[in-house]
Amino acid sequence: MEKSDIINFSALEKELQAALDADRKYQRENDAKFRALHQNVATYEEFRDIVLASHLKPLDKKDISGAPRKQPWNTIAAGLKHKSTSLEVIQAQFSEIQPRSTSEFSREWRRFGGSSNEKYNLLVSLGGKALQEIFNTEVCFGLLGEFLLILSQGVKSGDEVKVTGVLDGLSKTGRFSLNLSLISQAEQKACKELFNRLCAAVGECQSYKDYSADQSKPSGVYEVSHEKADEMDLTVQLKGLMEKYGIQN
Repeated sequence: MEKSDIINFSALEKELQAALDADRKYQRENDAKFRALHQNVATYEEFRDIVLASHLKPLDKKDISGAPRKQPWNTIAAGLKHKSTSLEVIQAQFSEIQPRSTSEFSREWRRFGGSSNEKYNLLVSLGGKALQEIFNTEVCFGLLGEFLLILSQGVKSGDEVKVTGVLDGLSKTGRFSLNLSLISQAEQKACKELFNRLCAAVGECQSYKDYSADQSKPSGVYEVSHEKADEMDLTVQLKGLMEKYGIQN
């Protein structure tokens, strides 16, 4: 037997152990992130401290003074129970969750269980570009319809641009037309309601808003604010997405 044919079991064992340790670290830190979310931490620094302390084990023994010792994340949470978490903090927390593949995304998605609000925040936090990269081949079976339901239920004022970005990213994933054809009637209805809400927020999708001519300007010259120009761009984007998603005007 040649030397190259000999299996180095010691090296394989080390590689396996390193892979297991990395997976345990990933799982441990993710669990800490979800604990932080449920404890409603008030700042990103506190959220980060909880994650960094995830490797510490709970101690049941008493310290030198005789007082029971607690986990650091419990100590932080103790003074924060009555503090509200702002939208910015929630989004910062979710930005820590960055799945890089369909398997990693599915694992994170399942962790939220039936929490539509947390699933909505995850989709908005990731954004359309990241979702397009994760589901480059195709969106996992059944997920596209669930995404549409979650977005329809969770969309709120101020999120129109982000939600539109998510819809745009999903429309560029592999086999999008096929996946869209497989969604249920309830999911189709949710999709239509979602676009109706988005259109209502930015104006009619069927036509552009009329802009009044400034009388001080030569005929045919119009003064359009940046805000209205952005709104018009979003209207155009929504109009194109409605066609992709099969929504009739």
